[in-house]
Amino acid sequence: MKRYKILHVVGARPQFVKMALVAEAAKTFGCLETVIVHTGQHYDRNMSDVFFSELKMPRPGYNLGVGSGSHAVQISKMIDGLGRILVKERPDAVFVYGDTNSTLAGAIAATKVGVKLVHVEAGLRSFNRSMPEEINRIMTDSVSDILFCPTRTAVDNLRAEGVSKGVFRVEDVMLDMLIRYSRIAEKKSKILITLGRKRVDYYLATVHRSYNTDDPKRLRGLIKTFGLLDKPVIFPMHPRTKKVLRDNKIALGRNIIAVAPVPYVDMLSLEMNAAAILTDSGGVQKEAFFLKVPCVTLREETEWVETVRSGWNILAGVDEGKIKRALSKLAKKRKSKAMKKPGSSAKKMLAITISNLRGKR
Repeated sequence: MKRYKILHVVGARPQFVKMALVAEAAKTFGCLETVIVHTGQHYDRNMSDVFFSELKMPRPGYNLGVGSGSHAVQISKMIDGLGRILVKERPDAVFVYGDTNSTLAGAIAATKVGVKLVHVEAGLRSFNRSMPEEINRIMTDSVSDILFCPTRTAVDNLRAEGVSKGVFRVEDVMLDMLIRYSRIAEKKSKILITLGRKRVDYYLATVHRSYNTDDPKRLRGLIKTFGLLDKPVIFPMHPRTKKVLRDNKIALGRNIIAVAPVPYVDMLSLEMNAAAILTDSGGVQKEAFFLKVPCVTLREETEWVETVRSGWNILAGVDEGKIKRALSKLAKKRKSKAMKKPGSSAKKMLAITISNLRGKR
């Protein structure tokens, strides 16, 4: 049996989570070899190393250690490092995930050396090209050989752009992972006890998108709004956010409980038990939707339009009035039935990839 080498490019929390299930599924195929490259885009231990041990993933074969820097600096370092690794490893396919700088760098590097490119979470669009993530999505999709879409909307977006070859609608790998680990979180996470909180007696907030963190005035307004809310706000702080707060002397309100980034299981526990979530993260919006927890998105648009259509997510930007009105409206939401059992998204993606590598469709 011919063996195939799959190289995975990851660099941020959501990518570690998605890749964990794919790497696990690869073990059930007798013909796959897995190579993991960590770009080092997320370099804080609580946003990086802890996920590999917690999710029982294989350790990365390579860590580029790019660290912080401008988009141009990060991407150029990644492309240079990935190019060298691809020449050395000669993989049959490269998997990239989501919409980060690591995603785009992996796409460019793979394309330049002629390796088949697979994009997990293809076709998502916010239609706001001022977002770096939107540009990363569009450019990655434009050069991918296999595009795995988690929603019908994503497939339709690609079709509208003239992309139909190599497009596959698959189950959502992030949902499969969340179902599995939310059950573990219910049994094992002690984060609420540690923080002295009870179910639905707090809001959970995350802020890390550059257009919220790089504008001190915008960030100051958000922090002020958090401080005026009617419940304590648990605030796991991204290193970028923490730096801007410190550099601009932006004080946190007394009701804001700032914590370091937390492991995946603890984050799920915080999400599951929050009265509502306030976030600018696409991944957290999606997790809130799957967990049926009300979500206020601190942006004017979202790539996860289904979450808004369902009524579980409201776009509020950074406007204090809109945020408060959204929380008031969402307070009436109640959880529906428990989530189903995990699906087989990872195995399906790998089976399609193997078939493609064998020259079949």
